[in-house]
Amino acid sequence: MVKLKNIDFKKSVFIPGIILFIILFLLNGISRNWFFRLDLTDNGMYSLSTSSQSVVEQVDDLLTMKVYFSDDLPGEYANNRRYLQDILEEYVAFSDGNIRFEFFRPEDNKNIEQEAQKAGIMPVQMQVVENDKMEVKRVLMGMVILYEDKKEVLPVIQTTTGLEYEITTRIKKLVEADKAAVGIVQVEGQNNQSKNIRNVLGQRYNVRTLNLVEEVPTDISVMLMSGVADSLTADENKNLKAYLDRGGNLFLAQSRVKTNLQAQQAFVIQSDIFSLIEPFGFQLAENLVIDRICGRVNVQQQMGPIRMNVPMEYPLLPVVRTFNENEPMVAGLEQIQLIFASEILPDSGVGRQVNFVPLLFTSSQTGEMRGNFNLNPDPKQNPFLRMFNQSEKILGAHSEKVDENGIMSQLVLVGDSEFLSDQGGGASPENHIFVMNSVDYLIGDKDLIALRSREITSRPLEEVSDEAKKTWKWVNIMLPSLLIVGFGLVRMRQQKRRSSVLEELYG
Repeated sequence: MVKLKNIDFKKSVFIPGIILFIILFLLNGISRNWFFRLDLTDNGMYSLSTSSQSVVEQVDDLLTMKVYFSDDLPGEYANNRRYLQDILEEYVAFSDGNIRFEFFRPEDNKNIEQEAQKAGIMPVQMQVVENDKMEVKRVLMGMVILYEDKKEVLPVIQTTTGLEYEITTRIKKLVEADKAAVGIVQVEGQNNQSKNIRNVLGQRYNVRTLNLVEEVPTDISVMLMSGVADSLTADENKNLKAYLDRGGNLFLAQSRVKTNLQAQQAFVIQSDIFSLIEPFGFQLAENLVIDRICGRVNVQQQMGPIRMNVPMEYPLLPVVRTFNENEPMVAGLEQIQLIFASEILPDSGVGRQVNFVPLLFTSSQTGEMRGNFNLNPDPKQNPFLRMFNQSEKILGAHSEKVDENGIMSQLVLVGDSEFLSDQGGGASPENHIFVMNSVDYLIGDKDLIALRSREITSRPLEEVSDEAKKTWKWVNIMLPSLLIVGFGLVRMRQQKRRSSVLEELYG
């Protein structure tokens, strides 16, 4: 037994070591639940968003994440594994012990691959370089989330883009007791297909097809309706009006002009749908909006002896990049693609019971077609496509209407009849985000809105004039040569100066 009186505490490292151990122990205990991360990315992709944190707070029982990830993956996929582990650690830190995760490597045990396949994660083939040879390797890159008797599967994790949104969405699906019901309206005589929008909404809601000939079920939280080209039937009009009057929520994609690009024909739509939306403070102008910032179409042109499809900017396909940043539905969005859109005009005569909020705007270089609709995409043959003599126009808006009984109904209007169609705006992932945000907002479930917008990665280049393009072209050509010549002159002067000094010393 060591006697304490024989120990020189001033020279011994025993006491400082104990103190250091206690400090480290306390810091480790505190840091498990109290920490911060310095994230300098513009969208905070390496930090758990407040939306995810609010969803994690709803987890009141053990939620287990089983990650099946192979080793020795190519660089980008190895980075995915590190990012996934980092973000899962944040889920655990905010869960008060209700979330756990574990990584499984098929290299450790042959049975792991079979276990993953039973869970719904299939191996994928990937080319890798091993021993200076290109080989095809079976790898696992998936995750299973288990909660009570339910599970959600991410079968393949190939990118970090949108990964937090995917994980949080699946956690929310597991912890939610009941899904809201969303109806997609099928109007009589309408052939628009909306499978893409239906699949996207199906991840969060119970999606049903509704026929307005019948009364709208009372459990429908939101209805989505594509543009009509004619008046509704008497039953459709009555049932739609009854749904809105009892506090229903509607997302309507409706233009004022019916177009056919193949036949290059267009006519103004006459329909009672416009009188149904007037009480919400909406009016649709009888025009087609053109915008300098736009999509492209392929136009056949004669190139020597053959005709070729040449991509050409088409101002009748406006690309929206200006949003009402104060509104959560569109805050953080970068662009939305529209097709043959009409301008939305606010109606100031509806009274104080209506709250009209614009959401989507054209650029500052915009114009319109009225009366004579020329759809020819070739600007040489269609002078209307070069008339950008107007400023911002509203192409999307939200309105809340409160009746005399205090019942509030909501309407989101986009001035594009093809916005939900698979052949139109329904093919654009950015449009999907806006639709999902709108449905969440109309229902009152705003947990995932900010998170969806944060995961957008579109970074379009800003438009520049032809003069600016020429200027930068010559700068790129001349600047490197001038820098090299300048560097050579500087080096030559230095050599001469050094030679002069040596001559003075040894001459």
